Formats: sequence, C-alpha cells, structure tokens
Amino acid sequence: MRIIVALDIMEGKCVRLTKGDFSTKKIYNENPLEVARQVEDNGIKYSHIVDLDGALKKRVVNYKILEKIAAGTSLKIDFGGGIRSDDDLYIVFSSGARQVTCGSIAVKSQTLFIEWLSKWGQEKIMLGADFFNRKIVSEGWAESSDADIIKFIADYRSKGIKYAICTDIKKDGMLRGPSVNLYKEILKIQGISLIASGGITSVKDIEELSLIGCEGAIIGKALYEGILDLKDISRLC
Repeated sequence: MRIIVALDIMEGKCVRLTKGDFSTKKIYNENPLEVARQVEDNGIKYSHIVDLDGALKKRVVNYKILEKIAAGTSLKIDFGGGIRSDDDLYIVFSSGARQVTCGSIAVKSQTLFIEWLSKWGQEKIMLGADFFNRKIVSEGWAESSDADIIKFIADYRSKGIKYAICTDIKKDGMLRGPSVNLYKEILKIQGISLIASGGITSVKDIEELSLIGCEGAIIGKALYEGILDLKDISRLC
C-alpha cells in the first residue's frame, strides 16, 4: 500500500483544516518545500498536494509551490484543488505532478472529466470522491449533492477510472480513525484502486487499511500534530 503524506497549501504555507472548515486553518510550516524534503528524507515516496486557495478560487493557484517541490525532491506527487479547465490541467502536469485528483469537475462536468480521462489516461487522472454522510460533496466541500458515494465511484469505474481518493469529511482532522467499514463497501467495486483519507491516526489504522485492500492511505494531521512520526510510517513503506 502506498503511504502518502498530505501537504495542504494556503497562501504559500503548509496548513491543515478540520472537516474542511477554512476558519480552522492552522499553519504548520511556512516552507512547504522543507516539509517535502523531510518526507523524502524519511524514505516516503509519495505526496498529496492540495491547493486550498485553488479550491476557493476555482482555478489552480499554488503551482509555483508544486514546481519547487517537484524540482527539489524526487517525491511522486498527486495534485488537487482548483482544477477546472484544460489550462489548469496542463499547468499542473507541466509543474511536475505525476497524477491529478479531480473532484468538483467530476461532479459538475462529467463530459469534461471523461475527456481528460481519455486524453491523459487512468494512471494520471484520479477521481476525487469526498463525502459527508455518504453523499458526494464538491467545491472545496462547500456544496453537497444527492450522489451516493458507492454509486458515484461505481459509475466512474464503468467509464474507465482506476484510482479514487475518498475522504470522509466527518473524519477529516478529527484524529479518530478512518471509515474502514465504508471503505470495505467501496472495495467491493471490481477493479477500483482506493486511496483512503481522513482520520488516519495510528500505525494500526494504516495496517488495517492495507489489510482490507486499500491501494493507498493519505496521512496528514496526525503527522503535523506529532501523534504519528515520519519514522513510524516509513517502516511501512
């Protein structure tokens, strides 16, 4: 299973939110490249960069940070937040992202999302499927929908998507463990590679997600708060 460290970027700084609430922003480091190098120095190969400014402004904003991290480390980066157009997608890939996570566009413009999937392929385009009470949310988690998480992912799997990043918003930043039972449901969708996010707090959580068959796990706040140590999770890589 891939161990993936989250770097949420706002105003050029490494921050974390709780349940996606921007009023809860906490700055952990003013130099995201420094954090990325610490991740790499501990043998972790993957990073999930989220452009929080981009999510708010509905366009990619922090691509210069992406450039610096891609040039300054060997991390394999997936990038999400603010990707709404062909230009946004081109900027992100040109800036060094290996994969992109598209959530809002998959909710709002299925046709465009499928075009991107067809053009760039299933190894580069990942489905962002964030949910609250089993319903898909979008636009920086500000808009809810009636789309059921299982059906949403299954429909896109039938259209060729391979990877889905799923964050349970109720778990995000709460440090109370991930939504293992719901992830088990999602993993019944044949051929889906699930990346779990939200609430991962301990080595035991990571091991359980690996045991049920997750392809990856994104770890954020538990690291920044010192509950988990990079050395702890590097042993699982």
